Amino acid sequence: MENNPGTHILQQLDAVLAERKSASADSSYVASLYHKGLNKILEKVGEEATETIIAAKDAQHSENLDELIGETADLWFHSMIMLQQLGGDHQAVLNELARRFGLSGHIEKAQRGSNGNN
Repeated sequence: MENNPGTHILQQLDAVLAERKSASADSSYVASLYHKGLNKILEKVGEEATETIIAAKDAQHSENLDELIGETADLWFHSMIMLQQLGGDHQAVLNELARRFGLSGHIEKAQRGSNGNN
């Protein structure tokens, strides 16, 4: 997976997001979000999730995925900011997806339920 350009861009983005945590609030959009705190970041994740859902509904009718792809990128971006704010990164998510890969969705969901992670 190391040669995957998608993984590389996620690594680069994580590095930039980590740097911005210690930057002054007026130096970038991301730095300003970090300075506003977790609630503001979560608000942005929720906003982007809603916009992604609306774009998906629109794409169903238009059969054009451009807006959906853009909104999904915004959602991923803000989700990565959220993870960084809490000390996580994209690799933890990729590791979890890899762990789940090949598991029946029903089995995986049952395992989460037994761990209290619904």
